[in-house]
Amino acid sequence: MTTTSVDPVDESLPTGRLAALGLQHVLVMYAGAIAVPLIVGRALKLSPEHVALLISADLFACGVVTLIQSLGMTKWFGIKLPVMMGVTFAAVGPMVAIANSVPGEAGARALFGAIIGAGIVSMIIAPLVSRMLRFFPPVVTGTIITIIGVSLMRVGVGWAVGGPAFLAQRTDVPKLAEMVHAAEAKAAAAAAVGASAPPLTLGQIPLLDNPNYGALDHLAIAAAVLIFILLLVKFAKGFIANISVLLGIIAGCIAAYAMGKMSFDKVGKAAWVDIVTPLAFGMPTFDIVMILTMTLVMIVVMIESTGMFLALSDMTGKKISQSQLSAGLRTDGLGTLIGGLFNTFPYTSFSQNVGLVGVTGVRSRYVTVAGGIIMVILGLLPKMGAIVEAIPQFVLGGAGLVMFGMVAATGIRILSSVDFKGNRHNLYIVALSIGFGLIPLVAPRWMQQMAHSLHPLLESGILLTSIAAVLLNVFFNGAKEDIAGSIEATKAVEAH
Repeated sequence: MTTTSVDPVDESLPTGRLAALGLQHVLVMYAGAIAVPLIVGRALKLSPEHVALLISADLFACGVVTLIQSLGMTKWFGIKLPVMMGVTFAAVGPMVAIANSVPGEAGARALFGAIIGAGIVSMIIAPLVSRMLRFFPPVVTGTIITIIGVSLMRVGVGWAVGGPAFLAQRTDVPKLAEMVHAAEAKAAAAAAVGASAPPLTLGQIPLLDNPNYGALDHLAIAAAVLIFILLLVKFAKGFIANISVLLGIIAGCIAAYAMGKMSFDKVGKAAWVDIVTPLAFGMPTFDIVMILTMTLVMIVVMIESTGMFLALSDMTGKKISQSQLSAGLRTDGLGTLIGGLFNTFPYTSFSQNVGLVGVTGVRSRYVTVAGGIIMVILGLLPKMGAIVEAIPQFVLGGAGLVMFGMVAATGIRILSSVDFKGNRHNLYIVALSIGFGLIPLVAPRWMQQMAHSLHPLLESGILLTSIAAVLLNVFFNGAKEDIAGSIEATKAVEAH
């Protein structure tokens, strides 16, 4: 009698479990999914109705592209791993720059034209990027995945405390006005005697602490969510342990609502059904410079996606071939093309959901298929989307620390299988690559004196680590393809 074992990645789960686990993935990515259309829509100076359209279109396209990536569509598209696709933040800078130069609906048409063009180019070059797999042995992938987790911790902390660090203070406008008037009076007095007054410098600008940043009640709820998740992980079993993040978020929402920190006003105002219309802003316009700019962003995105796919490959125990990697990267391009057609933006695999796979231990790709279906429904039913949108970010902050830390832990686990004793060069590869990856985290504007066209490349710590790790590995170890070594490294990792 013979039995055929099903790969955990291809395992079908009961409908109830799929729905709960899929919703957990949606909640994890939702804040990031709606952030980009909010930012870009406001940069384009679009009406609130048009911004709402961007959000619905984004959710709908998120779901469609996730289904293609997880289920697969012919042999050409889909990595067939538990991947949730979302709008890449790497494209925000260039898109805002386009929006500032061409605002309004004309800017939207130019932006979507650039995205469509970049999506087509990305599909064409995906096989070329996939052939770089030989340059990603465990010492490289482990380093990249570690820095992905470290970079994401900034997002999780930002959720908990109230946003990026620059929001911690704001300008004291009344006091600044007084200083300006005083400086003008001094300048007038100095001019009367033929002298010049010292200028007002940036260091003199008065700042006030933002009372909402790092609010103790917000931090308390984030901490409570974190503790609740850890208690479930330690004491719960089976399905309850698998949805610990979802249950932690629900518990945080209950606490936030009880404290008056969560409102459902937007739910009542939202429509029940709203169809996503392709090319809602009219026929896109195509500018070669804008297309090249967005293509540059997509190259960055595909290199980052390679790291995500390798992380998932390690977490799920399913090795991916060059053709499968090519199919996954090609889906980044297809998703970007779909995004441009449906009034939304470039797509990539969401790294926070990679962390969720590590937390839950559930490797079935049908979980993210369920998440994709939920995203499509949210895109068509704005009232359901508004319910999820009502979740405060500080509630997600406690869950984010768990998930993003798991990504970093996965990278460290891979590095534990690397030979550092017999090959001391590997120490230099890891040390310098992580150092380069931390530059944008500790000095976000370090590239401001360089050409603006280089900023998309230089503001990504993940990309800097990827480039440094690959080049250093080639310099020290050569570029020989070591499939056997990768397999042994994977076995060693799984044995821990």
